[in-house]
Amino acid sequence: MKCPSREVFSKFEESTNPQWGKPPSQRSTEEYIKYSLVILNKPRGPSSHEVAAWVKKILGVERAGHAGTLDPKVSGVLPIAIAEGTKVLMALSRSDKVYVAVAKFHGDVDEDKLRAVLQEFQGVIYQKPPLRSAVKRQLRTRRVYSLDLLELDGRYAVIKMHVEAGTYARKIIHDIGEVLGVGANMRELRRIAVSCYTEDEAVTLQDIADAYYIWKHYGDDTYLRRVLLPIEEIARHLPKIWVRDSAVDAICNGAPLAAPGISKFETPFSKGDLVAMFTLKGELIGIGRALVGSEEVKKMERGLVARTDRVVMRRGTYPAMWKRKAKSQSDSA
Repeated sequence: MKCPSREVFSKFEESTNPQWGKPPSQRSTEEYIKYSLVILNKPRGPSSHEVAAWVKKILGVERAGHAGTLDPKVSGVLPIAIAEGTKVLMALSRSDKVYVAVAKFHGDVDEDKLRAVLQEFQGVIYQKPPLRSAVKRQLRTRRVYSLDLLELDGRYAVIKMHVEAGTYARKIIHDIGEVLGVGANMRELRRIAVSCYTEDEAVTLQDIADAYYIWKHYGDDTYLRRVLLPIEEIARHLPKIWVRDSAVDAICNGAPLAAPGISKFETPFSKGDLVAMFTLKGELIGIGRALVGSEEVKKMERGLVARTDRVVMRRGTYPAMWKRKAKSQSDSA
């Protein structure tokens, strides 16, 4: 999957004061680790929780959290946020997934008929989670964007699936077998993409351990900065809003983003969409929900644009200019 293509609309030509904050690339190694994201190539065997715990131990941090759980027998792309980065994991909570599954049919299957059945399963489908699942077993809808037959060899098929978050690949395979009248079960599954994070950029646990060792013992963090991504990358797929210096600390304190605080933003986005709020130095402030669409924001001079749901930037990184403004208004009254 590719990240959405967006255009940047400028509301105010604004500069940023170099005294406050810093570009992600200028963070110290310790800071870089605390505000980072790793796209892990999870091996088969351990659970997602175990793998996240190992990453936490390797890097010597107190917290690490994963997005989009993979069963122990499933391998592939598992985004893991490190330390302070866990605060904005919600950015990936509803991201689409791409899998490659190996299905075994319990009888002979005609290729043309199989392709036709795969077409039938594209679109909105009904699913009930399997007995052994972490969620309540109730009927729900999920969208299947595409099902592609990559190979059919006897009773084995390799199928590529692009699906909505929360879709059970194993259940799709089972249901396809039922429709074909021969039955089927999933023999292997690998996740090759989460949103626009692909297996091509995924790293192994050994990569992380080696990179950390090289930094600790030789003082060279070059490899570590390649293995770990700055936490800003967690918003790669989201529309971005760049905030003026004067509004940053207010957002860090949970205030909603108002139109006068915006310097520029990416279009399009709609009311209710997740948006990422950045400083003009490229630092991620937090994640929120758009209260209006991007076309309306272009015309707004005042009013609220987005609510603030999760904040990753530490309070006080930028001066609390909103407090000064509030005090000035109080004094003049």
